[in-house]
Amino acid sequence: MEYIRIDGDFPRLGNSAVTLGKFDGIHRGHRKLVEKILEQKQQGARAVVVALGNASKTILTREERCRLLDSLGVDILLECPLTERMKHMKADAFIKEILVGDLQASYVAVGEDFRFGYERKGTPAMLREYGKKYDFHTEVLSKEMDGRRKISSTYIREELNKGNMEKVSFLLGMDFSAEGMIEHGRGMGHKLLLPTINMAAAPDKLLPPNGVYITVSHIKNRSYGGITNIGYKPTVGAEKFPGVETYLFGCRENLYGEYCRVDFKKFLRPERKFPSLEALKDQLNKDSRKGLEYFENLHGQNLQIHL
Repeated sequence: MEYIRIDGDFPRLGNSAVTLGKFDGIHRGHRKLVEKILEQKQQGARAVVVALGNASKTILTREERCRLLDSLGVDILLECPLTERMKHMKADAFIKEILVGDLQASYVAVGEDFRFGYERKGTPAMLREYGKKYDFHTEVLSKEMDGRRKISSTYIREELNKGNMEKVSFLLGMDFSAEGMIEHGRGMGHKLLLPTINMAAAPDKLLPPNGVYITVSHIKNRSYGGITNIGYKPTVGAEKFPGVETYLFGCRENLYGEYCRVDFKKFLRPERKFPSLEALKDQLNKDSRKGLEYFENLHGQNLQIHL
């Protein structure tokens, strides 16, 4: 997949099947849109995702979003920040200059509440109207629902901020994860507590609340059950940034320098400061038992997880 960040002009493409939106987390609703442009790809069009907007913290990092869209079969991801030009471009100009002029769209898929252009005056109905004039077909999809609530990035952020990982996984259609390279920590876990691996999440990655979670870590084509702490480790000395520290069940390998993806399954407890290292170790042992019980209850689901 080709990734292009729009800092000025859009690229000149031809016969594009385009979907537009924020595409922050690639949730269930986003996947419906992607499926539609992939159908057009089967007919010879290029499958193009246009991700609009700015965010200081995102559900998926740029690398995660690119990897996921690539795995789905998207041809081009155009990341389009809201520059001054984009903020003040009228909706009809966006259609004529970018959708038709640059991308040469033959097909456009958007959600029913999609808005674009200056003062958000562009609507799906407007896309349909202009499509008749400029010879592109617009398909407007209804929102995916969770009961009576529409699935959206805002909804996912709310649940993520609560630490409700089961709900987040349902809304995304996959587990929420954090990834990075395994780094050297202070070594206190190996010496005094439980042996752990440490990594720093990307600065632009939105994380769930500080605390302990049941997780599955993917390293070197293996998957390990475990417990993960997000936070500053106040009992052993405050860190300057929230780290992702994981105790892997059934693993004693040296994994420094390896890539790791941690999938978050369930929130166990908030991070807190303990009166002593012994009290912290006792709590970590309790957390570990709960984690092992969680995976033992999944027995029979044919999960290839080391415990």
